[in-house]
Amino acid sequence: MFCGRLLTGVVAADAGRSGHAALSVVPAYVLHHDAEFRAVLAEHCAGAMMLEAVEFQDVAEADPVAPAGGLGSAAALLQAGRQVVAFHGREELLDRLARWCRQEGFGSWLLHGPAGQGKTRLAHELAGTMAPDGWAVLWPRATAAPAELRAVGRAAKPLLVVLDYAETRAAQLAALLEAAAEHGGATPFKVLLLARTVGDWWTSTQAVSRTAEELLDGTPVVALPALESDTAARPQAYRRAAQAFAAALPEVRGRQGPDWPGLAASLPFPDVDRAGMDNALTLHMTALADLLDAADAGSAEDTAGPATGVEDRLLLHERRYWEQSATASGLSPALSTATLDAALAAALLVGAADRDQAAEVLRKVGGLADQPRDRRDAVLAWIAALYPPADTGPWGSLQPDRLTERLIGRRLAAHPGLAHDLIPDITEEQAGRLLTLYSRAAAHAVFAGQLDDRLTALCVRHRTVLASPAMAAATQVERPGPLVAGLQQIVADPQTPLDALRQLDDRLPRSERLAVWACDLARHLVARHRGLPHTPGLVWSLHSLSSRLAALDRREEALTPAEEAVTVARSMADAIPLIASLNTYADRLRDLGRREEAMAPITEAVALSRGLGDGRTPELVESLNRLAALLGDLGRHEAALAASEEAVRLRRDAGAGSDAEARQLARSLNIHSGRLWDLGRREEAMEVLIEAARLHDGMTGAGSAYSPAYVATLNEMAVKGAEMGWLKGALSVAERVVHVSRAMARNRPDAYLPQLAQSLGRLAWALEDSGRQEEALVVAEEALAIQRGLVAIHPDAHLTALNASLGTVSPLYAALGRPDQALAATEECVRIIRGLARAYPDAHLPHLAVQLHTLGTQLAAVGRTEQALAPVEEALGIRRALASRDPDAHLPGLASSLIGVAVRREQSGRPGEALAALEEAVAVYRTLAATRPAHVPDLARALYGLSRRLEGLRRWDEALAAVREAFRLMPELALYERR
Repeated sequence: MFCGRLLTGVVAADAGRSGHAALSVVPAYVLHHDAEFRAVLAEHCAGAMMLEAVEFQDVAEADPVAPAGGLGSAAALLQAGRQVVAFHGREELLDRLARWCRQEGFGSWLLHGPAGQGKTRLAHELAGTMAPDGWAVLWPRATAAPAELRAVGRAAKPLLVVLDYAETRAAQLAALLEAAAEHGGATPFKVLLLARTVGDWWTSTQAVSRTAEELLDGTPVVALPALESDTAARPQAYRRAAQAFAAALPEVRGRQGPDWPGLAASLPFPDVDRAGMDNALTLHMTALADLLDAADAGSAEDTAGPATGVEDRLLLHERRYWEQSATASGLSPALSTATLDAALAAALLVGAADRDQAAEVLRKVGGLADQPRDRRDAVLAWIAALYPPADTGPWGSLQPDRLTERLIGRRLAAHPGLAHDLIPDITEEQAGRLLTLYSRAAAHAVFAGQLDDRLTALCVRHRTVLASPAMAAATQVERPGPLVAGLQQIVADPQTPLDALRQLDDRLPRSERLAVWACDLARHLVARHRGLPHTPGLVWSLHSLSSRLAALDRREEALTPAEEAVTVARSMADAIPLIASLNTYADRLRDLGRREEAMAPITEAVALSRGLGDGRTPELVESLNRLAALLGDLGRHEAALAASEEAVRLRRDAGAGSDAEARQLARSLNIHSGRLWDLGRREEAMEVLIEAARLHDGMTGAGSAYSPAYVATLNEMAVKGAEMGWLKGALSVAERVVHVSRAMARNRPDAYLPQLAQSLGRLAWALEDSGRQEEALVVAEEALAIQRGLVAIHPDAHLTALNASLGTVSPLYAALGRPDQALAATEECVRIIRGLARAYPDAHLPHLAVQLHTLGTQLAAVGRTEQALAPVEEALGIRRALASRDPDAHLPGLASSLIGVAVRREQSGRPGEALAALEEAVAVYRTLAATRPAHVPDLARALYGLSRRLEGLRRWDEALAAVREAFRLMPELALYERR
């Protein structure tokens, strides 16, 4: 009995007593559970037979089957679904996947690797492993509508869904995740994703909905390694493949004559050490090509030439199949070989959803445009017979993909006009397929970059059709350079309409690959808007340019458009653009360390926001947030707290029901927590920070759980918790942050490796605070290695972070008795921060002073006492200059430097100068403590240190007065004195 194309049962009896009105049927799943039945299937049926969900067959990709008379294409034997070569070499990973499948409820797994690495073959083996246990396996067809896929949520049996080419099937994946959410998890529901790359597309997939975010959280992301990495094992793997193909080649039409097993046995081993032979598909293609060449008595080899790769060798054999089929169909010699080649290449390059689209594709092929419709229909039938459709489409595809890519590359190298001819009236889906295939073909080493400029020129010439698909394809393909080059030329061309640039900006995907180009796009939008009478577009374009430059750490450049935005916005009647511009301008000044200058635009933004009225709470809250942060930087803590309190109150009063409102409240709470902390109100600060983290947890919008803001909140919780002595809790939070950051960096390293390095640094602190210094050093060194790699790629953006990582490892080396390594790290740190301070003195001079103090300590630790004084004296000079300009922000640093200088002067035999520094430090701390109670303990410790110096100089009365005041201010010092 059949339901559609699937066998659902076998009639066991036609009971006579029922008058032949009832049949006894044994269900297919019962039979399939029987090992002997499966053995009979394997013996008499082509392909692997396994259970499928009958209710989902309309959305499933049909299994590859041998047509009547056998296969026409020898290359079809390479299809992973046919499983011609026995599975081997990945048993451990297969076992991991099987155990993952058997876990309860929903699960997802992403397996990625280059073409031919064995992803699809491994998935077929997994399917075969699970099917005998009653699992249904679904391979969704590429043309299945997302609405159709929602039906899999009704699966009653354990279900494994395998989504191949997942990077190009975002809508289908989103639908599968919605179906999984509806499923409920009563039985296992697993989704195995196969992709060539992992990066922007994966991050976007997780952010598409809250459902996607929650279900994909924690997804294992595994890079599939080369199968044949051991060169010594490759000859045996080659021989196994040759024997397997020899057994299967008689199934191919016209290939029944040769003694395939004998040929396989006599094949000499190829050069298994050459590049690419660790790839499973390359090795298998080589074995098949060698067999075919041997059977054809060297004719293919004579034609191919010494520089031709294995893909070209197989395509020569495939060409014979095409020519024989064309002759049998009556197309040859009526149509030239060149015309038929172009038709096949066009069909594979852009594809078609139905016969009408297919007819339109063939109409654009030179040599067919002037042919009658019935002749083009005959060509369509010829292509469909060569490569039958797996679903409802007009034709299938040449497999494996690398053969299609090589065929397309060869055709476009010889006839670049084909791609141009196919563009008119192309659909967006076809355009995306064309660009993806063209990009992957151009990446083949055999073309040596020959196709790159042609692909770029194609994008530029047909920008109206291809610009947007090019952005999407650039985030998916392995080698996006030609596409990005095309996008760069499009935005730079004055002939590109302004509306087209706006559309690109609106559709810009979140992508590090496109980050530099996104700046170029914003820059050209600014230039275009300058010539228009209406200015709002200019203001927002300037904002975009400033923000994108700042994200690339091009700080000085980022300031200029921010400043211009303020000027332009002042000429407008609407206050909203001016408020936003003032805030952006203040951010850029703050990035440069010019905090006092930033006060004026922030203060104006707050005043303008207050004038908007109650209906514009977000603007006022955002301006107050910036004001509070800036005042905190400037050391004006009471004023900063007042601003942050108002921001939190206003956001609470206005409500935080939407995700945007909740995110703004979370930002306000983070800033408010910092202001409370600055004033010594630590418990309150931590309570506020915990509330912010809970807000992130409860958000229902896309991407919130993995947002950088959420990670930053958790990092702050870890740091502050450790400082409060909550070491166990701080360590737990820091470990959680690293876990989350690792997942983000694994999925999209170009975007999130910096965040991972920062999170590792916080974890190192937490481990150090917990007394686990060896573990802390391992983690800190990992962070340092990441930062060095990032600096090698983009030094301007990551030198500051590298400096921070060096500042973390240095004290750990010192604590573990490795003073030379500690000193080397600190010296490197000082060299980096000197360079940064020369470029951005306001931003980095305070950090240089800190590192100079550390350098003095490290020099003293290795016995270089005389040299240790110079860096701390330099630090003191820097802090004197900073404190003279901004005492509120820098007096605490000055006092700390005075204490450090006193120690080094004492060690250098200059006690009088050491005493003078201590006395000045006490005076500074006395000034600070008068208005900031948090500095009272600092004053007490400075007085205690002063008393010990005075005692050493036999100035007993002064020493006694100083120590009494110290004990009065901080009684616990007296306990220390007794010990």
